[in-house]
Amino acid sequence: MSVQDSRREKLDALIQRGIAPYAYRFDVTHGSAAIKERHAALEESGERVRFGGRLMTKRGHGKAAFAHVKDRDGSQQVYFREDVLGPEAFAFAVDLDLGDWIGVEGPVFVTKTGEITIRAERLELLAKSLRPLPEKWHGLTDVEIRYRQRYTDLIVNDDVRRVFRARADIVRSLRSFLDARGFLEVETPALQPLYGGASARPFVTHHHALDMKLYLRIADELYLKRLIVGGLERVYEISKDFRNEGMDRTHNPEFTMLEFYQAFADYEVMLETTQAMLLETILAVNGKHVIPFEGAEIDFTPPWRRLTIREAAAQGLGASALPEDERSLRELAGRAGVPLDPAFGYGRILDEVVSVKVQPQLRDPTFLVDHPREISPLAKVKRGNPDSVERFELIIAGMEVANAFSEQNDPLEQRRAFEQQGRLRERGDEEAQMLDTDYLRALEMGMPPTGGVGVGVDRLVMLLTDSRSIRDVILFPHMRPEDGNDD
Repeated sequence: MSVQDSRREKLDALIQRGIAPYAYRFDVTHGSAAIKERHAALEESGERVRFGGRLMTKRGHGKAAFAHVKDRDGSQQVYFREDVLGPEAFAFAVDLDLGDWIGVEGPVFVTKTGEITIRAERLELLAKSLRPLPEKWHGLTDVEIRYRQRYTDLIVNDDVRRVFRARADIVRSLRSFLDARGFLEVETPALQPLYGGASARPFVTHHHALDMKLYLRIADELYLKRLIVGGLERVYEISKDFRNEGMDRTHNPEFTMLEFYQAFADYEVMLETTQAMLLETILAVNGKHVIPFEGAEIDFTPPWRRLTIREAAAQGLGASALPEDERSLRELAGRAGVPLDPAFGYGRILDEVVSVKVQPQLRDPTFLVDHPREISPLAKVKRGNPDSVERFELIIAGMEVANAFSEQNDPLEQRRAFEQQGRLRERGDEEAQMLDTDYLRALEMGMPPTGGVGVGVDRLVMLLTDSRSIRDVILFPHMRPEDGNDD
């Protein structure tokens, strides 16, 4: 008989005895953290606690047994005695399976070995577990199972719980920083009639009632800047974005972005704001500027390094100066082993060189500034350099964590940039941006000088929790369908 069959038999036997195997409610008075914090006062007063959780271990000693029961805060020892519970309830306790949810009630005491324990005077089954915990529940390591069955991963791996608690703390800190500076949290559409705000392929769907094609958003940018036009001046959104792209350790097709926009600011203001926001978050979560990541340390002590894209590309190609024409730059990049699509223009080639040859080596936080105009259609031209735009990317441990512009607010220049993107699409660049006439209409109403920033929340969480893959910090990452095996 399989373990599952055995548990199903126990379930049937419980039902026949009139015991409800799936409770409606159990009023918990103390969690494991509160019991540990207040155990001395609880023991002295003799106050009874009501505690609920999942049974993780049990061991018997004749007419007594100990168990460890896990709730959201940790593990709590419970003591069962036959002369306290009575023979029938004690036998029921001994017959529980690991993984069952139970509720107990009784006083708190400390054992001779110093472990804070609940002496169970009442016991209730809250939910019967029909599947066993992994055989070595304290060491579930199969990543396929961990990602696909995140519920099992959370049950048995305390480190995974800590990661997602830290994620909540990180998001809370980002939100608190912006709220304190007068930013308004808003919500914009996830289903859009025209996608924009980034260079990416979208997911496409169809709205039956309207009989129209819709896209899952690839970014929030164009809608948030419409709100700046409307006079909200400081706005932000923490949202799910969707990009129909490959999957690797830093990319998932569904991911979380923080975007915030500030009227009357440029990319210099936004660079300083981004640095201050992330420093506040790092200190809130880790308590210091130096954090461990992948076996080494990352030093966030300000100020953070700045490097222009042209400086970075020359460094990556080992050149004292860069060629000014596309053909020569393409040849130089080819000799350096940088793979290039024939559709790439001069600016995109520069970007690829930096992505391949330089970015992976940038460990401590570095702002890559002044990007090519060609690949930044939503940014303003850099003052004094018409070939570049006022844009920065923040690179940490080889990953792009933030991207920001002095936002283009000239509707005529924005139209020309969109038209240039159209020509790139004609050359075969599937990620070139679309012309958005409604967004242009909004700009024609007048948008004040504006700085905008997008922060990859998942990658930030990776850094601050020392996680190797983006799938370690997303509760339910995308995976291929199972092969139909129900085991």
